[in-house]
Amino acid sequence: MILAIDMGNSNIVVGCLDDQNTYFEERITTDNRKTSLEYAIVLKNILEIHKVKRDDIEGSIISSVVPPLNAPLSSAVKKITGRKPLLVGSGMKTGLNIKMDNPKAVGGDRIVAAVAAIAQYEGPIIIVDMGTATTLDVVDKSGCYIGGVILPGVRVALDSLVSNTAQLPRINLDIPKRVIGKNTIECMRNGIMYGNAATIDGIIDRMEAELGEKATLIATGGMARFITPLCSHKITYDPDLLLRGLLILYRQNTVSE
Repeated sequence: MILAIDMGNSNIVVGCLDDQNTYFEERITTDNRKTSLEYAIVLKNILEIHKVKRDDIEGSIISSVVPPLNAPLSSAVKKITGRKPLLVGSGMKTGLNIKMDNPKAVGGDRIVAAVAAIAQYEGPIIIVDMGTATTLDVVDKSGCYIGGVILPGVRVALDSLVSNTAQLPRINLDIPKRVIGKNTIECMRNGIMYGNAATIDGIIDRMEAELGEKATLIATGGMARFITPLCSHKITYDPDLLLRGLLILYRQNTVSE
């Protein structure tokens, strides 16, 4: 099995998987103040909880959108596994044709998701990844990554609403029972939840119009399981998408002995 790590702005997803199974997936908070030793202790504890031994791990790979933490987290992984992890980035073999103005500027997480989606789903594909930011990425029928959109994530939008208004409270983002809110909390929750769902629906409609055909719709990320059921489109929730993409990239970039 390999140790796969997807580092986002708010959370770091840690998992162990092989070609047959995903053995576990855990989330820890992204913290710029943590040292490599502190991250090593967290990773060690996660592996011990899931009874994964050092010898069980053949290698590791990291995808990151937080460059300042690349070195500390890589060092932490090496402390735990004894081997330097692969880091998704420029120069890595992806097999993905990226049709962007500057392909090197495309985030590692978006590349990983596209690689995983192409391996499992029929194109064209629209991938909705709902984390700190919400991204919608498009892979065309020939398997080329052709672009997408980036918009504020669900919690970022909520935090902005609360911090910039004097009388609106912090709320939990439970799935609403109805669209029309009957009190302030319901109105806020419904606006955030259904507002994001409607935004995703609207962007998908416009993307499909540009593609000239319907796309396979995939969603991943922490908030996707709450928002996509509220969408009018049928969107497949795939929580392990990025971990599988990391496994594919690890295999493509590891020379067999």
